[in-house]
Amino acid sequence: MDIQKKEEGSVAVLKLRGRLDLASGATLKEEIKALSSSELTLVHLNLEEVDFINSSGLGVLVSIMKEIRMQKGRLTLSNLASYVQEIFEITQLSHIFEIFTSEEEALNSYQSVGSN
Repeated sequence: MDIQKKEEGSVAVLKLRGRLDLASGATLKEEIKALSSSELTLVHLNLEEVDFINSSGLGVLVSIMKEIRMQKGRLTLSNLASYVQEIFEITQLSHIFEIFTSEEEALNSYQSVGSN
């Protein structure tokens, strides 16, 4: 898996490419831990180029979300391919994660939350 990182204001944006499974999930968790240690707790994952996800990958995302929430942070997802979206719906994880159609929409949601 390839992970591209950037910061948009106070939000860390990670764009993932490739497979999200047990092996790549460990890499992603390490990236999130590094962000947490630098006190970046607002995280957005762009899954536009994730072409495969299995139960291990879903487990990693749940684990990351729990970790971020324990630090009073927030995790959003966007750009899910139809295959990935279907898996989130089948597993009912679409009710647990904040999922947006686009990265821009997700990033705008951070601004609207911050202004309240």
